[in-house]
Amino acid sequence: MPSQLEGAMDALIAVFYNYSGNDGDKLKLNKGELKQLLNSELTNFLTSQKDPMLVEKIMNDLDSNKDNEVDFNEFVVLVAALTVACNDFFQQQKKTSK
Repeated sequence: MPSQLEGAMDALIAVFYNYSGNDGDKLKLNKGELKQLLNSELTNFLTSQKDPMLVEKIMNDLDSNKDNEVDFNEFVVLVAALTVACNDFFQQQKKTSK
């Protein structure tokens, strides 16, 4: 039985490959696939943002090699950054509620 962290890593990999390759390269997300992933998997995050260009901005930020696609390594950067931001938010919430 996998550990909690191993399960999370497996889920991260599975989510990426569930969306990648629907319109092309199975190892990368194009803009449409990234948008579908974000809309399906991070619905609460996207609905709380008011920027209609958010997906475009995320794509540009993640696409470090500027090939107009996001590979797994680039995708993990997004997940890590969002995880850090969530942790920071909840830590701040704990401090202000005391």
